[in-house]
Amino acid sequence: MTTLEGAVVLVTGGQRGIGKAIVDDLLTRGAAKVYATARTPKPSTDPRVVPLPLEITDQASIDTLVAAVPDVTVLINNAGVGSPYTYLDTPTEEVRAVFEANFFGPLNLTRALVPVIERNGGGHILNAHSALSWVARGGAYAATKAAFWLQTNAIRLELLSRGIGVTGLHMGYVDTDMTTAVTAPKSRPEDIAKQALDGIESGAHEVLADDTARGAKAATALDLTAVYPELAG
Repeated sequence: MTTLEGAVVLVTGGQRGIGKAIVDDLLTRGAAKVYATARTPKPSTDPRVVPLPLEITDQASIDTLVAAVPDVTVLINNAGVGSPYTYLDTPTEEVRAVFEANFFGPLNLTRALVPVIERNGGGHILNAHSALSWVARGGAYAATKAAFWLQTNAIRLELLSRGIGVTGLHMGYVDTDMTTAVTAPKSRPEDIAKQALDGIESGAHEVLADDTARGAKAATALDLTAVYPELAG
């Protein structure tokens, strides 16, 4: 378990949506410092929040960020991008770009920060996945989240003896800028953030933050026609 009171936390994509809600909740829990990244970060009115630039697909940007956060004890990989909903009509370069942002970017940042967290006495990593980790809808985005889920599970095992816990966060639609066109029910970012941080503090391996995520994972044990009714003919 990792207490967040007094922790130094890095949140990627920390200036809007779920990331901003996580930063706000961290402050209420007594985090000593929160590094909040964005491609073009804006100043914060709270002295505990340190805005930093990050382009997660650029190794030089990752290296610059890591050099600026030598005291980090908790990493929250929240930043990500969406994708077109089709494989057959989407250029391969666009599919590859989504994997760079949602899979390889977090991997490269994690690899760079694990030694930092170790030197600071250990801590925690939280990776933001999706209910689409278990459902083949949403095009390459879902594939990247499925791959990221497996990455998280593997890294959790690799870090067992290194004093760093790992939590995977899954959720369905959340009321953010990315889902403004969605009319389906959406969770509040604040509710997702609370469950995510509760998961870190309790040492949970996985947080299924809403009914959509719980249903999606449970459905992996069902016949494919139950998950994709159109296959039933």
